[in-house]
Amino acid sequence: MGAYAEGGEAPRIKEAINRRYQAAQAKALAAGFTYVPAERLAEEATLEDLVERLLAARASKSGDPDRMEPRKAEAFLGGAPEPILRVSDVFELYVKEIGLSDILYKSEHQQYTWKKVKRTSVSYFVEQMGDLPIREITRDHALQYHRWWLSRMAPKPGAKAKPFSANTVNRHIGNMRTMYQRYFSHIGDEDRPNPFRSLYVKQKTQKDVPPFSEVWVRTKILRPGALLGLRPEIQLITYLLIETGCRPSEIINLQPDDIRANDPIPYISIRARTAGEKKREVKTDTSERDIPLVGVALEAARRAPLGFPHYFDRNELVSANVLKAFRNRGLFETDAHVVYSFRHAFEKRMQEANIDFGLRCLLMGHKSKRPEYGDGGELAYRRAELEKIVHPFSEEVFQRFDEENGRWWEAK
Repeated sequence: MGAYAEGGEAPRIKEAINRRYQAAQAKALAAGFTYVPAERLAEEATLEDLVERLLAARASKSGDPDRMEPRKAEAFLGGAPEPILRVSDVFELYVKEIGLSDILYKSEHQQYTWKKVKRTSVSYFVEQMGDLPIREITRDHALQYHRWWLSRMAPKPGAKAKPFSANTVNRHIGNMRTMYQRYFSHIGDEDRPNPFRSLYVKQKTQKDVPPFSEVWVRTKILRPGALLGLRPEIQLITYLLIETGCRPSEIINLQPDDIRANDPIPYISIRARTAGEKKREVKTDTSERDIPLVGVALEAARRAPLGFPHYFDRNELVSANVLKAFRNRGLFETDAHVVYSFRHAFEKRMQEANIDFGLRCLLMGHKSKRPEYGDGGELAYRRAELEKIVHPFSEEVFQRFDEENGRWWEAK
């Protein structure tokens, strides 16, 4: 088997070699074989497998039993010239074919984000190490790349570059490790040593995002008029975050049939959607859950019967809008507080109220390490537990909201 040197080869020659290699793979598969390069066949194939391939490669219409049909021999015995796939080529194959199942149920924005992160990782590698043929990446290359990342975590004094976090470094090296492993598994070389194996950066325990205190929420954020003037969606999303503990993305992507504000026991349903224009993954399987609506969350849900279509699949926009509004209005308790502080506050309130650990995990969408003996209780039970921690609020909050916004969703 010969591999061509890319150098000055014209694109049409590269494409011709690609087509020839793919045709050999297809011919082998049609005959019941997996295409295996000749070198690997010589090293790994059993005698029985080799004999079967040799017999299948014989020219069927020839009187000479030893004569083989060239194209069959090329396909069954691994003789097609193998294209040199560089890192950038493998990336394109990865996002278009190998990783297709990873994004099958993602929304448009989730797919965009998935590809963007992978592309960034590949760009860093190519920038530092060159667009190497994937088969020529060695452990030395990977170690050199790892050392470069370590240098970026601790730049020299006076350097303008901002230090990278361990989480960022591990993500980009991990993306290269995953792409390498999945590419070679894709072509049937599952046992190939991964040059990026075991290359990590130890992470220090990071300080948790601080929760909002109850006093702050009740006197500042739930103060009548505190959120007036903001888009009605931002106001209602905030109120839902306070009493559901949801991730912001879970609230903004609610669909009309997920919001059961007029049911006997009002609740919202966090679910993945696997088809249609509104398809979208949730973070984990345990993220799917039903959360009773209490307090300001119930009143907010009644004012959002259609969900938040303006913000659907636009998580970053919501976070940026809330961040800007809260900073401008002095609604963050400290500089360390962020939008996720609502979620942490919700969990803290449940813990301090001695709500059952399993129910807390369910309502947060966390995986519980305890054995599961039920479904977390009926909605009535869940609501009764949440009412133990509900924030009191003035009726004036929503009176003033209604005066300002009315049936806002009908104007959209």
